[in-house]
Amino acid sequence: IPYTHSGVLSSMIAMNKYFSKKLFIKSKIRTPNYFFLDRKDYSDSNLRNKLRRNKLKFPIVIKPNSEGSSIGVKICKNFNSLKSQFKKLSKNYESFIFETYIPGKEIQVAVMGGKSIGAIELRPKREFYDYDAKYKKSSKTLHIMPAEIPKNKYEEVLRISKKAMKILKCRGIIRCDFRFYKN
Repeated sequence: IPYTHSGVLSSMIAMNKYFSKKLFIKSKIRTPNYFFLDRKDYSDSNLRNKLRRNKLKFPIVIKPNSEGSSIGVKICKNFNSLKSQFKKLSKNYESFIFETYIPGKEIQVAVMGGKSIGAIELRPKREFYDYDAKYKKSSKTLHIMPAEIPKNKYEEVLRISKKAMKILKCRGIIRCDFRFYKN
């Protein structure tokens, strides 16, 4: 099952993960359960309440709302880790997305001029496809193209990518990120 997460580029709308997710949901594009939290609204009890209300279970991903290249993305396995990462990140960022961690394959689709041109699977040697895995040669991330997923799912991520580009009013060349897992 592919889940789109906010990795669509080339539009100011797309760089705002909260706004992107709202548009994805409205347009029936699957995205992990999530909530938004501004650092000024943080308290341990507020965080616990939001986790419960939004049905997030560990591991949980915390990420700055308007950052790219996986900068500031942290996977937290328990509440203490989540609280600690929030406090560290809130020194540099004002707002955050907390979402359910989706295990599985990292898939990216390139869309150019409104046409999906292919899906690639990324196999990082690290815990996830973070900044270092993306940009450092020493990370030795494997790039498999075409992505090794069932043909019908391959076609589905291509369709979703074109739809996301249109919804977010992107132009030119974009990239859509997916987490793909079998349930």
